[in-house]
Amino acid sequence: MEVDADTRELVARALLEDLGDGDVTAAAVVPEEADTCATITQKAPGVLFGIDVAAEVFRQAGAGGLEPVAAEAEWRDEIPTEVATVAGRARPLLGAERTALNLLGHLSGVATLTALFVRQIEGSGARILDTRKTTPGLRALEKAAVAAGGGTNHRMGLYDAILIKENHAALAGGVGEAVLRAREAQPDLPVEVECSDLEEVRQGLAAGADRLLLDNMSADQLREAVAVARESNGPELEASGGVTLDTVAEIAGSGVDFVSVGALTHSAPNLDLSMTLEI
Repeated sequence: MEVDADTRELVARALLEDLGDGDVTAAAVVPEEADTCATITQKAPGVLFGIDVAAEVFRQAGAGGLEPVAAEAEWRDEIPTEVATVAGRARPLLGAERTALNLLGHLSGVATLTALFVRQIEGSGARILDTRKTTPGLRALEKAAVAAGGGTNHRMGLYDAILIKENHAALAGGVGEAVLRAREAQPDLPVEVECSDLEEVRQGLAAGADRLLLDNMSADQLREAVAVARESNGPELEASGGVTLDTVAEIAGSGVDFVSVGALTHSAPNLDLSMTLEI
């Protein structure tokens, strides 16, 4: 259960944030030599993800090794169910508990919400995408959680793909001109451009964009944009804006290739998890 250097650094900062100079409650109440075993339990249906991160929290806190007892990246309805155990000194176990559960619950929540969106569009041929609307410092982990829930990762940042948004196009002189400039400046990168209406769709098609982002369009507008793009054997199509669990099926049914959902990472509720010590 190895994690990368960035995750180790993240965990170290998170523990420092919570522990500071030390857990004064545990130091005052719990005997220093006390050993115990803790069980982490999933208490709500959903997708577990982030066990490796939680294990790193306990490791850095000196609390012993975490042993997973349930698979990640799978929807689980049978709850409550044990998902991991940790054995070691009681004080560091208690000191690591909240940081470990915060990270595990959040990442599992992202995976769970993603899985719910993916379920809603089964059979449509479309895929659910994440966005850059992530928690600062947690993007790589949150995007990994999206993938665990069955979603597809969009670009990681501003550096690995071109996505021309409304403000870019306005400053460049329009959608078509922005695409042409981007293609000239970065010929090896994919170019996606945001379109708010059919005229901008036509401009993006004419300029040769690799993907059109159909932003905040109604279902009827999406179907019309899809028809226009398909007539010219056009690029990939992504729908975005105002996507909810109630609306995503209709949006995906318009014929787009992707539906991007910022809520996957900025609004996912934590999956309910708890840790219980054996006394």
